[in-house]
Amino acid sequence: MPNPQAKAFKDAVVNYLNQVAPVTARAMFGGYGLYCEGTMFALIAHETLYFKVNATNQARFTEAGMGPFTYDRNGKSATMSYYQLPTAVYDDLERLQEWVEVSVAVARQAKRKQR
Repeated sequence: MPNPQAKAFKDAVVNYLNQVAPVTARAMFGGYGLYCEGTMFALIAHETLYFKVNATNQARFTEAGMGPFTYDRNGKSATMSYYQLPTAVYDDLERLQEWVEVSVAVARQAKRKQR
């Protein structure tokens, strides 16, 4: 179960993101998955916000100096297709809305490919 500080961070992020999209959160693996209309497009881990990426939008994140979400898996580092959101984007609601929309589209595309 996430600690109170992590829950407060999640609550603040979800409240903020709701200014640009209908976002909900579900606890998972000590962090949170963030959903827009049933699609997981972002995650929070260690009080850091990550958005779903693929070839469509990954360059935006790397050009801003952001890296992927990594975790320890059986003693080895594993990387997921979620990149840390730049603070400058988070602080600009217009840009944030666009980045949310793109990450939701990327997540939906990935979901369709899994079927």
